[in-house]
Amino acid sequence: MSENRLEVGDTAPDFTASTDTGTFALADQRGKHVILYFYPAAMTPGCTTQACDFRDSLDALQAAGYVVVGVSKDNPEKLAKFREKEGLTFTLVSDEDKSIQEAYAAWGEKQNYGKTVVGSIRSTVVVDPDGKIELAQYNVKATGHVARLRKALDV
Repeated sequence: MSENRLEVGDTAPDFTASTDTGTFALADQRGKHVILYFYPAAMTPGCTTQACDFRDSLDALQAAGYVVVGVSKDNPEKLAKFREKEGLTFTLVSDEDKSIQEAYAAWGEKQNYGKTVVGSIRSTVVVDPDGKIELAQYNVKATGHVARLRKALDV
């Protein structure tokens, strides 16, 4: 478990991972702004709300030069079902071993209904075109998050 949260200016940990449609390598995105958003589980209410908000804001984010990538511990088959059910048009990364979430401090202890549990911490990290952290937000709320993120990014 990683407690070392990333901060603005840190180097973003590179990774290559499976998606529901192939593979995704962060290093291939140099020259672009990449929004990595970490969510606990596909097809749960909060995660669906957040994914649909990203879907609905995708045109504006892409027009401003951002690539959106969702990361969860779900396997590629579940991600494919999530994409199809919700009409998602951005990359969904499978992090079954939680190594990406750990590298980004998006896996660890959190409060869930008053209990301390270990799991995915809903987080969003924006990587700049040079591979550095541009923005890092942890323990974000699913509802309204994309609107707040767009405001922070001035999109």
